Amino acid sequence: MSARVLTLLTAMGIVLAATSLADARPDSRSMGCAEIRAMIQSHRAVVLTTGRNTYDRYVRQFGNECDWPEVPMSAYIPSRDGDCPVYRCQDPGLDFPD
Repeated sequence: MSARVLTLLTAMGIVLAATSLADARPDSRSMGCAEIRAMIQSHRAVVLTTGRNTYDRYVRQFGNECDWPEVPMSAYIPSRDGDCPVYRCQDPGLDFPD
């Protein structure tokens, strides 16, 4: 194989890999809020793209999807039909007195 063909095949492989990685995560901006919430409920936890370079893991409100000491806390993510209320795992940041 010539160096030119090998370079072309390598470049095509990189483009295909990058495309499949981007498609691996659903984009909240292209989904309706009801669709997002149904997906989270049925899968218990879902990683969603929320912006050009942002993503996060969203969970059901009740269940053991979060690692201790984190708990489901409300958040809003962009959806096709506006901001969508969801939950993501966060440390509640409780401050107990000494």
